[in-house]
Amino acid sequence: MKHYLLATAVASFIVPAGASFAATDIQWWHAFSGRLGELLEAQVADFNESQSDYRVIATHKGNYSEALNAGIAAFRAGQQPHLLQVFEVGTATMMGARGAIKPVFEVMEESGLPFDESAYLPAVTGYYTTVDGQMLSFPYNSSTPVMYVNLDKLAEAGIDADVDLTTWSQVDEVLTQLRDAGVSCPFTTSWQSWVHLETLSARHDQPFATQENGFAGFDTELVFNGPVQVAHIEMLGEWARDGRFTYAGRRNEAGANFRAGECAIFTESSAGYAGVKAEADFDFDIRPLPYWDNVEGAPLNTIIGGASVWVMAGKSDDEYRGVAAFLNYLSSPEVQAQWHQDTGYLPITQAAYDLTREQGFYDENPGTEVAVEQMTAQEPTGNSKGLRLGSFDQIRTIIDEELEGVWAGNKTAQQALDTAVERGNPLLRRFEQANR
Repeated sequence: MKHYLLATAVASFIVPAGASFAATDIQWWHAFSGRLGELLEAQVADFNESQSDYRVIATHKGNYSEALNAGIAAFRAGQQPHLLQVFEVGTATMMGARGAIKPVFEVMEESGLPFDESAYLPAVTGYYTTVDGQMLSFPYNSSTPVMYVNLDKLAEAGIDADVDLTTWSQVDEVLTQLRDAGVSCPFTTSWQSWVHLETLSARHDQPFATQENGFAGFDTELVFNGPVQVAHIEMLGEWARDGRFTYAGRRNEAGANFRAGECAIFTESSAGYAGVKAEADFDFDIRPLPYWDNVEGAPLNTIIGGASVWVMAGKSDDEYRGVAAFLNYLSSPEVQAQWHQDTGYLPITQAAYDLTREQGFYDENPGTEVAVEQMTAQEPTGNSKGLRLGSFDQIRTIIDEELEGVWAGNKTAQQALDTAVERGNPLLRRFEQANR
């Protein structure tokens, strides 16, 4: 990666003649592996080579859930890292961890480095800010669901590459054609709860939970068992039973199936672009996530996914100056634009978005702007700005279990979603009680 560090990225120090100081180590625990892990390591190496005051040490701590649990355990033992990557559904948990974090806006203000919160895209940072707009964590890798289409599979089934897949009804028709043509995997998905319940609810202005999905307070209840959600899950269940939907797993197991050319249509994070671009031996498109056109007001924005980086409490002033320098580096337009283009994650600043367009990346790589357009096309409502729910990692596990009952034909969509709500609400009550 080219060196893009801003001149202001690291605070200067007066060093007496002949003095020699070791670089201050900044520990960063993260959940990236594979291609994304390689790109993260390249950023770290570039920052470390660009200056000599600080050395960022990146350590992989497993998947998102494992990294969050490792960070919590380390803090309790007094051995926390400086930086911890936490997926978006862990936001409320981190906010409720009194004394465990140091808000990013405080770190940046105390460092004296330039920091303008208005430079960041509101659709991205809104998930990680206070009600008055102060940044709590750094939106390092923000994504949103999109749809990938294997154009070779469409051609195999005699379907035009430009077939309209704007609505779920249109997708339903195309999947039938794919199945009837002998395609073994017409449709698959990653992150089923995020894509097909959380984002589905936002895109159709349906509440996932009360209290603006938790943004207005922890006294919230799950309500994702409404008619729109039930109809969508019932459709997916029908696809699973008649061979149009292949379920591969709760996280991103289906990504390997799509990248290997087995599946025709795939709903996945915009950040799946890095892997698809690197591995797919077929022509593909990136399309907007479909919506139901019979739902009034749809489509609204899709919601944020990915993760942010939290600054942990209990470090020295010098260490926090190093943290600020690194976050400032990551925010620079050149670094952000390159990260966005390499990974499919959203550019977190307007400057990085503008630079990417000026460089002609969107013209040369059709579909790569879809994620940004989905997030910024409309002003979010109380139902579509995202989720801020306590214990949501555990609630997602409940949702996964219940959805698997639908795919197996053991439950109706209504039964599964009703049960998921009933099982999940006690977790919200316990979280609320613990954070009063």
